[in-house]
This record gives sequence, structure tokens and C-alpha cells, in this order.
Amino acid sequence: MKLTVVGCTGSMSGPKGAASCYLVQTETTTIVLDLGPGSMGQLMNYVDPAEIDAIFLSHLHTDHCADIIGMQVYRRWLPSGPLGPVPVYSPGDGLHRTRQIGGDGPDENYGGEFAFQTVVAGDVIEVGNLSVEFFDAVHPVPAVAMRITGPRGGVLTYSGDTDYCTGQVEAAQGADLYLCEAAFESSRDTVRDIHLTGGRAGRIAAEAGVHNLVLTHLQPWTNPDTVCAEARDEYSGPIAVAIPGGTFHVTYPTTLES
Repeated sequence: MKLTVVGCTGSMSGPKGAASCYLVQTETTTIVLDLGPGSMGQLMNYVDPAEIDAIFLSHLHTDHCADIIGMQVYRRWLPSGPLGPVPVYSPGDGLHRTRQIGGDGPDENYGGEFAFQTVVAGDVIEVGNLSVEFFDAVHPVPAVAMRITGPRGGVLTYSGDTDYCTGQVEAAQGADLYLCEAAFESSRDTVRDIHLTGGRAGRIAAEAGVHNLVLTHLQPWTNPDTVCAEARDEYSGPIAVAIPGGTFHVTYPTTLES
């Protein structure tokens, strides 16, 4: 199972790349986690969008789903012909949110491009040879973490946007790679129930016994060295920071390479 970081800037696109978007591939299956601003164009550097088997949105804040309209345009208006509907899984009403982003009315259901499905913690979706299980996250809107199991048993957990919660520890339990947001610095950001600090990300990783921690969703003003140092205070395993174009091969056991 291969993870490619298409975009990883927190809360917006940034000077070095797109907002949240991650490509997960096996020999036979391709899925996308989130489609933040700027991600559609960058995604085409790594995969033909026609090859995507499913789209998973961790939540419906714009920085994680805005480029679903770019995907819709591509799938509807490709000169070689429409691509047909691809499944889109999200907490909350993905169809309504897509209408909001696209500025379309209630008569537009995007049925030719997307098959929307709402998911909640406890749901499990099988796509090709990947299994995706959903867990609770803590955020101002409905949000989920995703635990993705590959065909050879490797486990990738994606936190989505969250603060510390037991759902994250459960989702990351024994994961070979925990892709975890760390948007906040503890000395600067004291508000709770929105994002993790590096320290709280490290705490989850330690409690869950993950094998590798990759910090992501850092805003342009968040210092990678700061959140890494905070994470290191809580977690003794390998730590990396996601960068656009970074790749990780998730196997058992996983070794960080980017």
C-alpha cells in the first residue's frame, strides 16, 4: 500500500503546495483521502483521475473538500466522454456541501459524477483490496478518522482534523503509519476541540503503539521543528513531517521513507 502526499497544508493551500489530499494505492485499487484547495491539479501529477475507485472526505470543511468541484468538472466534461459516478464517502451531507461549493441549485445532484454516501464511526467500507473503517474525531463539524487496511495487512490511519479523543487512539491502534494532523503549537494555540498540537499527536501515537508517526496539516505559520519537538516529548518512535510529493510504503513493519 503506497501513500502519496498530494497536499498537506493546514486550513488553506500554502506557498509550497495544496491543502489536504492523500493518494492511497495498491496494485489494483486507488482511493483519495480529501480534496482540499489546489489538490485536483496536483493530483493529476500522480494519477489519472479516471483510475480513482473512491473518494473519502474526513469532513466537509472547505480546506478538505473544495476541489470536489474540480473533480466533478473533470468527470463530466472530459473530451473523451463522461467517466461515470465514483463513490464519495463523508460524514455529513456530501451532496448538499458540493452544491454549496459549486453554487448549484437543488436540481443538480451530480449523479453522473458522484455517488454520495454518509458514513459514521463504526462503518466499514470495502473498496477493491482495501478496507476503510471509520472512528470518531473531535472537530466543530462532523468528522472521522480512517483506518485503512491493505491487502498484506499493513495499516494506515489518517486522523483527519481532530483534537485528542479515544476514537483517535482506537483508530491508530498498532498502525504501521499514523498520518496525524498537528496544526497547533502548544505555546501559541490554547483553544481546544479543533486541532492537535504536536504533543497531543505524539500522545495518541504513544498510547496507540503506532510504528511510525507522520505529522501533517501544518498551517503556513506553524513551525515543523516546533511540533516535531513537542511530539518527540510524548512519542519515542520514528517521526516525519508530510511534504507535497512525499511517499510512504505502508507494509508490516513500515519504515519511513519520503
